[in-house]
Amino acid sequence: MAIVAVCGAFVAPRVSAELWMPSVFGDHMVLQQDARVPVWGTADPGQTVQVEVAGKSGSAKADAQGNWRVDLRDLEDGGPHTMTVTAGNNSRSFSDVLVGEVWVCSGQSNMQWSVSQSADPENEIAAADYPTLRLFHVERETSDTPKRDCNAKWTATTPETITGFSAVAYYFGRELQKLRGVPVGLIHTSWGGTTAEAWTSLPVLEAGPAFEPILDRWDTVINRYPEALEKYQEDRKAWEAERDKARAEGTDVPRAPRAPQGPADPNRPANLYNAMIAPLVPYGIQGAIWYQGESNAGRAYQYRDLLPAMIGNWRDVWDQGRFPFLIVQLANFMERNTEPEESAWAELREAQSMTAAQRGNGLAVIIDIGEADDIHPRNKQDVGRRLAYAAQEVAYRERGFPSSGPIYKSHRVRGGEIELRFDHVHGGLEAAGGGPLKGFTVAPKEGPFVWADARIEGDKVIVSSPSVPNPAAVRYGWANNPDCNLYNAAGLPASPFRTDDRPGVTVDAK
Repeated sequence: MAIVAVCGAFVAPRVSAELWMPSVFGDHMVLQQDARVPVWGTADPGQTVQVEVAGKSGSAKADAQGNWRVDLRDLEDGGPHTMTVTAGNNSRSFSDVLVGEVWVCSGQSNMQWSVSQSADPENEIAAADYPTLRLFHVERETSDTPKRDCNAKWTATTPETITGFSAVAYYFGRELQKLRGVPVGLIHTSWGGTTAEAWTSLPVLEAGPAFEPILDRWDTVINRYPEALEKYQEDRKAWEAERDKARAEGTDVPRAPRAPQGPADPNRPANLYNAMIAPLVPYGIQGAIWYQGESNAGRAYQYRDLLPAMIGNWRDVWDQGRFPFLIVQLANFMERNTEPEESAWAELREAQSMTAAQRGNGLAVIIDIGEADDIHPRNKQDVGRRLAYAAQEVAYRERGFPSSGPIYKSHRVRGGEIELRFDHVHGGLEAAGGGPLKGFTVAPKEGPFVWADARIEGDKVIVSSPSVPNPAAVRYGWANNPDCNLYNAAGLPASPFRTDDRPGVTVDAK
């Protein structure tokens, strides 16, 4: 049964006699199974548009601006099919269309990181023969207003198409297809070094008091841009003369001046939402995976509000309910400290955990696969695999599936020890390698955290220290690059956590 509606997702800038549809509709695309599947575009005002695919059909009349939308329902997994869209004498046909699971894959550089840059690239690329795993790679672009289209096309997974595609997205999709046994469509839209506010719409940011400092900061940047650009151009000209002189004399070339941030900067609030999310809305999806946070780590407390606001923003504009949103927690990174430390990265992981605990969200913990000297760990295979495991519970309700490592649940003080309880034990708690537990610290009500002794008792961990006779709080994995080894029997690592609420190093950062 088709449900018919007029599309309000965008406003066409002009009325056109052509039957137009955005690039997210194309040959080799994947449509979402068992859900509402919007199909939209523009045609002559008042013209009836008919859509047919996989035995389902529907029609809608274009409004006064030429916008139309047809909602199809109850598509069953499989294919290939042909989609036909007809409006008067105009028609479009899309071939090799599959029905299965569609996921949006977004974030910053660790999501952008390609298969060719991940671990074991030659073998992974050579083995990338998955004809029903389809890829849609959104070209990077910015915009100060929401766009109605993006530059991308659907392709099947082959050694030729996978090389530059997101490694995390691909390994997630590959594992998901193994687990679900259906076609999978991956919409990859990411940009390295970007902040969460760039992926959030301006009205949402303007409505949140916590985001006022972000908007004020960028108002200042934009207002000063003409002057900053003029100075940069002068500095650039002077640098070019110095560069030419250095080359002629065989000396070191001085560092080039850096261009100022301006209206087209990818970190400007809403710039990436407008150009790389809005054109995808309201394409039918199962959910989204998100690997981002490094660029917001210095403002981790603010991220507690920002990430949920962005997720709510996406859910609102897609208008298909509280779709699953899976978050990759930041990996371990930077030099390992020998003493307990405060950490902006730990606080950002905490913000991610807090958001993941909200209904409809999930978490992939990768505290064990980072690299001290590289913010881009090469092991993207385990990242994708753990995201797929999280999807099994959050999206597909596979309750007995080992979808996560241990997650801190509660604690109680018992004499000179603190007893910790966890969810997602999945067969029991273990110390990786069979040695003693590492990564735990303990503190009194007032005073510093010190390294603690920790042992497993059934499904609990008992923490203590002879130097803290009256313990009040425990932390685990609370560092930029913690040495921690608590896992469950399914081989998945525990998420870092703390039981205290002392103000962190980013509490006042805006």
